[in-house]
Amino acid sequence: MSGKLEITKSFTFEAAHHFRQMPEGHPYRRLHGHSFVAEITLSGPPDSEMGWVTDFAEVDRALDGVRNRLDHNLLNEIEGLENPSLENLAMWIARQLRPILPALTRVTVRRPSCGEACTFIPE
Repeated sequence: MSGKLEITKSFTFEAAHHFRQMPEGHPYRRLHGHSFVAEITLSGPPDSEMGWVTDFAEVDRALDGVRNRLDHNLLNEIEGLENPSLENLAMWIARQLRPILPALTRVTVRRPSCGEACTFIPE
């Protein structure tokens, strides 16, 4: 049978951010933090020998690098995340991972306590 497989892996991180461009008195202007969950999806045909899209150990190594840059940090101070919205965070994670994981097809970032999420689908 032919077709594609999708695999998904998630990781969590804690981080703070603020939006200085918001008007004075707006709650997002103040420094605040969230617990984030990021989920990445890779897609492709099954490997002829192993039957997988890619080795989850390789995925874990790539995610560890990204997680270490985000976890317990001020997102605004990370190059490329000066405006750390969910949207920009999802795109930033994709930019970091796509060179390492070319089968990446989707990045979702969630703030579960807020009931919010954003999904970026790179082309």
